[in-house]
Amino acid sequence: MKKMLRKPTHPGKIIKEDYLGPLSITITELSSSLGVSRKTLSKIINERGAITPDMALRLSRAFDTTPMFWLTLQKNYDLWNAEHESKEWLNVKPFPQQLLHANG
Repeated sequence: MKKMLRKPTHPGKIIKEDYLGPLSITITELSSSLGVSRKTLSKIINERGAITPDMALRLSRAFDTTPMFWLTLQKNYDLWNAEHESKEWLNVKPFPQQLLHANG
């Protein structure tokens, strides 16, 4: 697994810096265009909410991107946080490789 050294950018920050600012769109205007509440979009933009598959579809249509672009941003952000916020996952004991390949 390739180790990411810096924390990935939250997708909300990308919406804010790469779309809202340059396009001079307000959160209210974008939320209306996306068909979601201002509160929902505001949570994402303020990095307190996550991109769902439904939101990824909406954003991809609004900004001519792909849903996978948005979901990958969110996945990378979430995975980095999970890896760095808790070390409990390190207590999991790997199964011996010969057992894994014998059942495949």
